[in-house]
Formats: sequence, structure tokens, C-alpha cells
Amino acid sequence: MIRPTSARGACFITHPVFSRPGFGRHHPLSINRQAALLSLVEVLGLLPEALKRIAEPADRATLEQFHAPDYLDALERVSADGVATADDRQQYNLGTMECPIFPDLWTRATASVGGAILAADLAIDGTIAFHPGGGTHHGRPDRASGFCYLNDPVFAVKRLLDRGLDRVAYVDLDAHHGDGVEAAFAEEPRVHLVSIHEAGRWPGTGSVTDRLGGRALNIPVPRGFSDSELDAVWTAAVAPFLESAAPEGIVVTLGADALEGDPLAGMALSNAALWQATEAAVECAPHAVVLGGGGYNPWTTARLWAGMWAILSGQTVPDTLPPAAIDLLQGLDCDLVDDDDRAAIWFERLADTVTETPVRAEIHDIIATLGIETP
Repeated sequence: MIRPTSARGACFITHPVFSRPGFGRHHPLSINRQAALLSLVEVLGLLPEALKRIAEPADRATLEQFHAPDYLDALERVSADGVATADDRQQYNLGTMECPIFPDLWTRATASVGGAILAADLAIDGTIAFHPGGGTHHGRPDRASGFCYLNDPVFAVKRLLDRGLDRVAYVDLDAHHGDGVEAAFAEEPRVHLVSIHEAGRWPGTGSVTDRLGGRALNIPVPRGFSDSELDAVWTAAVAPFLESAAPEGIVVTLGADALEGDPLAGMALSNAALWQATEAAVECAPHAVVLGGGGYNPWTTARLWAGMWAILSGQTVPDTLPPAAIDLLQGLDCDLVDDDDRAAIWFERLADTVTETPVRAEIHDIIATLGIETP
């Protein structure tokens, strides 16, 4: 069994809209992974009502602290009308294949932001806040981007700053670079940023030399990035960077697309390795928020976040899954993952097997380029 290491209390943040279908039938996020996650943690007995909090959708005044009023007008209108104009598609990227219009879009997007703000408030009180419906790290002030309509990680970081913290770190473990968050805080000296993402993957930002004068640590890694390589990068670069930053608060985007078996990325991490990295990040600061992120394989995504919640909340990750959990996972489907590519372990256990492999020369070169020195 995997047992928790954090002694802090935890809260699970959600909203009914996250369990409803979204994005349309042909979008990678049509898999309704949030409903699968909630069902899984409930079947496993990991989510007592006392630990659950319902997010309030953020209001316009709050949203306008980062997003442009004209963009918010367009987003609210297309969500109500169910259709976008040619101007909406061109100017705001709304109603495109990338960012389609679907029922409850406005509620879903604003609840994601409201959940991130609630998470930050809970974190200030000393509770580890887990908001798997968050992690929309590509959202821009004036347009939708990368399946993200608003940018809830920005609001989580801003809330921690507004609540009086002077040093906040943002750690992005999604397979895609957290471009929207980095851009939002490019001129904010109180924020340090870490992003470990697949090189050559959309949006194409986050080069190893992109450092924001020493406040950013971008680590673009090659396909097949493994558990051993994550450990090497974390030990040599991320840990000393965070130690030097000495954050009072930390926000983690835990994307599941960095896992082996995700159809939209080529990294090869186990969920156990991502749990360990997230725990290490959380332990760097007394105030911690953990958000969701990408993830386009419903089985690996639900298992990652369910196990992460168990660990953060001081519960035990079971060695094997009970029949009800197996039935739930076997009932999921995804057109992006062929039957032959569905690993047996996805239906047997929450925890993947951690693999030890040689660390490639490319990884050593990245570490050397970063030139991080231990404080």
C-alpha cells in the first residue's frame, strides 16, 4: 500500500457541472473524466462529505481581474446562445474545433475559476486544497486557447498573493507548457514558475533558455520521459530551484497527459512518480493548492487523480481495486485509445509500477544547460 506523507488536512473541491458531459462528441475532452474520477473516489470510500467543498462560480468583477471584459462578454453570450459567429472564432477562438461551444460552458469555466480561488483560501488556512476541475493553464486574458476558456491557475496564484503571501511558486507537471500562467506573471517578481513539459509539443513555448531573469525554470523533455529521468531532473534542478525560491505558497497543475498511455502526448511517466513529485512540491510551502490539468485517457487520468487525492488527504492507496471500482473502469471508453493499448493494470490497481531506466544523455544536457546550483 502507498501511504500518505503529509500531515496537513485536505479538501476536495468540485461542482456539479464537472460531472456533466462537455466539449461535444468529437473533442478529446468528451471523455467526461471528472465524472469518472468522482465515481471512483466514492466507490473507493475516499471522499467523505466532510472533506468535499462545492465551488461557487466566479463573478464578473472577479474574472475581470485577469480577463478582458469584451472577451468575457463573448464567452457568456456564446454559452447562452449555443453558437459562435465568425468574429467570435477569429477574435476569441470560440466555437473552433479547439475550443468548441457546448451546454454549461460559462458555468463550467467560471466554476473552475471559483474553485481555484476557494482552493487558495483554504490553503491560506493551512488545508491542502485539491481542485481536479482546475488546471486550465493555457487561457489568455482575451481569448480561449488549448481547450482552456479561462485561466484558473492564474487566479489561484493571484489569490495567494492578494491574501498576503510575498513568495508564490507555480509548478506545472502537464505534458504541455503552462504558457498562459507564465505570460500572466512574466513581470511579477513575487512568483517563481516551473514547467516540465514535452519538447516539440503544442504550444511550442517554454524553451530551456526561457528563464524570466531566473524566476522561471522551463524543462522541455524528450518523448519517453521516464520515472528515472523525472527523479534526476527534480533532484538536480527543480528541488534546488524551489529551495532557493523559498515559497510561502505553491500551486501545482497535475496534468495526467504526462502519463504513459495518454493519446495526446509522448511522455512515459507512472502515476506513482507524479504523486511523488507533487508531494515534494507541496512540502516546499506551508500553503498548497493542487489542480487538475490535461489528461485524455480516462483510465490513467481518473487513477492518477484518485490516488493523488488519497495521498493528500491522508488516506491509503489500496493495493488492488475492489470489484465495484473495476466495473466502473471497465465501463469507460475512449475512441483515442485502441483496445490493444489498454493496459491490464488500469483495471487492477490505482498505482502504476515505478520503472527504473537509464537516464539519457539528453536529460543530462538539459540539466547542465539549466545550471542550477544548490543553495
